[in-house]
Amino acid sequence: MNIRKSKDLFMKNSIFGVAGFNIIIVFLIFFFVLTNSVKFFTDFPIGDFFLGREWISLSDKYGLLPLFMGSFWVTLVALGISVPLSLITAIYIAEYANHKTRVRLKVLIETMAALPSVVLGYIGLYVLSNPIKEFFGLNTGLTALTGGILLAFMSIPTMVSISDDSIRALDRSYREASLALGANKLETIIKIILPAAFPGIFAGIMLGFGRIIGETMTVLMVTGNAPILDAGILSPVRTLTATIAAEMGEVVQGSTHYYSLFAVALVLFAISFTTNTIADHFIHRSRKIMGK
Repeated sequence: MNIRKSKDLFMKNSIFGVAGFNIIIVFLIFFFVLTNSVKFFTDFPIGDFFLGREWISLSDKYGLLPLFMGSFWVTLVALGISVPLSLITAIYIAEYANHKTRVRLKVLIETMAALPSVVLGYIGLYVLSNPIKEFFGLNTGLTALTGGILLAFMSIPTMVSISDDSIRALDRSYREASLALGANKLETIIKIILPAAFPGIFAGIMLGFGRIIGETMTVLMVTGNAPILDAGILSPVRTLTATIAAEMGEVVQGSTHYYSLFAVALVLFAISFTTNTIADHFIHRSRKIMGK
């Protein structure tokens, strides 16, 4: 065996080893969360957990619905803002912007992605919450709307980057055939480009959703942390991630409350796994359309 083949074999085995190690780490994390969640469900009815309307740890009430609704409202606001903005931005970058403008916008978007979540939390706490409080006449500006706006800001870079790549990766024949048949540029984008790039765009939206549902620090700082089932967009809420972050540091290890937080983590794990699986499916579908 020559040196070149030896190097290729070494690299192949090294990459396989690193990939296998990462899979083992993820499996161990899942196993750790699952085993601790099972301990919770041996002491607490599973139906009361998933259908419970109150989360009051001091009274041993661990209902998931208030936390789930908190995550729902924040995610709804974030997706309602980020999806249209990301789509418009990606279309502009891919179809209208010249090279110089495209490079500048990409740098700006990548900078947005690099901002620490705690910095955005401070911006929401001291800059965004008071205008929302005064504009809607609320008692507090720490609401699902405040958290949703900041999470939209955080998810836009992921959505824009993947959508832009999907649109630009399409073969030029899509555009040329449409224009040759008499369609203008806007008609070509709406009726040809967007449907053809939809799998990639949808994958970007799903990954952005995963970013939103998994964010912890920002929502902990700006959503008010009130586990209320009947809350709305303009009410303080508490999300699944914020509950784990706020209570794990003070809970008695080995108690029912301690294990209940692992049950919440298991729900988050299931949501993230489902989201990434759907996104991965559409990314593969997009690559098939592009012929890669």
